[in-house]
Amino acid sequence: METYLIAMIIMLVISMVVQWSFRNKFSKYAETQLSSGLSGKEVAEKMLADYGIYDVEIMSSEGQLSDHYNPANKTVNLSTDVYHGRSVAAAAVAAHECGHAVQHSRSYHWLQLRSNMVPVVSISSNLLQWVLIFGLLLSFTGNPFILSLGVIGLLLVTIFSLVTLPVEFDASKRALLWLRTNSEVMYTKEENRQAQDALWWAAMTYVIAAIGALANLIYYTSMLFGRGR
Repeated sequence: METYLIAMIIMLVISMVVQWSFRNKFSKYAETQLSSGLSGKEVAEKMLADYGIYDVEIMSSEGQLSDHYNPANKTVNLSTDVYHGRSVAAAAVAAHECGHAVQHSRSYHWLQLRSNMVPVVSISSNLLQWVLIFGLLLSFTGNPFILSLGVIGLLLVTIFSLVTLPVEFDASKRALLWLRTNSEVMYTKEENRQAQDALWWAAMTYVIAAIGALANLIYYTSMLFGRGR
């Protein structure tokens, strides 16, 4: 138990550092104007067109850092700052989300797997906290059934987090490759370096989430089998 708490505290500190670094980098590059003057929306339009994708709609969404691609309705959803922004950060994020659209058009298997898992994982995530609490309480009475369900839910969440990693890294790889070969969007190598830096820190948030999910799975599994008491 003590080892788990220490590990969780370390993970929490690392997570806070990564989140702070990511937001700091994003804020910095959001203030760095793109030499081409293109907005995030215009960058997204150009990237999709270059890949021959014309059935994906680019939309502005509320919130900060709420950018995402929705494969269900084929929409690239860009936060207001990214949609209208004409910065290095806006271009990098817009290209990254379009990277997911490219994955979808190319039937990228990891994206397909993640999309198929979303409904089940969403239900599991909403109920998981209460299932684990009641499961732990009942496990001390000799009834491990509810805790077993919680562990299964954690397993699904962990698998989803791990599957997310190649999806996100590949989308960034596609985005950066396209940006490097499009001098009409980014004029300088420095802008490309900044875009790579921003997307790398964004990817690290997913890595931390996956490690945290795995740590939780290991802990509750050990509780289930009586080794964490």
